[in-house]
Amino acid sequence: MKCILLTTAATLGVLILSGILFVYSGIYDVSATSQDSGLFRWALETTRERSIDRRGEDIVPPGGQELEKPEVVQAGFDHYDEMCVTCHGAPGVEPGEARAGLSPKPPLLAKVAGDIPSGELFWVIKHGIKMTGMPAWGPTHSDDKIWAIVAFVRKLPGMSAAEYRAMRGSSVAGKHGHTP
Repeated sequence: MKCILLTTAATLGVLILSGILFVYSGIYDVSATSQDSGLFRWALETTRERSIDRRGEDIVPPGGQELEKPEVVQAGFDHYDEMCVTCHGAPGVEPGEARAGLSPKPPLLAKVAGDIPSGELFWVIKHGIKMTGMPAWGPTHSDDKIWAIVAFVRKLPGMSAAEYRAMRGSSVAGKHGHTP
């Protein structure tokens, strides 16, 4: 039994030391222009997805039909159009140049938002995601404003380019140069 414990401790010590040496070696290329290996990409994506699933699963939108109200959706649009469209695009609006340099690429929400639960959208918008370029909007936006963004993002998959342009035309931000 003593031999097994010593072998286990030695193996753990070697693994920890190897990890530390790897980190300090600078071997791993952190540039956004290099592709991650399949195994490393899988590990990062799985870690991200499981973390978001775990933290977002119990978050529920405010009661009733609050997120369906047109004024809530429009307020969410105003924030999205100002802060998010550059990376995530919109119907009839291509993402900006910054998206091309990000790794991993931000999802095109008009295509995938229908598959993401509202609680997870809220959590990601509020807390951001480390090492992806996704900022945490919680420090600068109230929960009500974040829920408004969620309300708008939920509408993206069924929205046409004409509907998006119409929302831009009625946007408070577009008329006054700022977001409410």
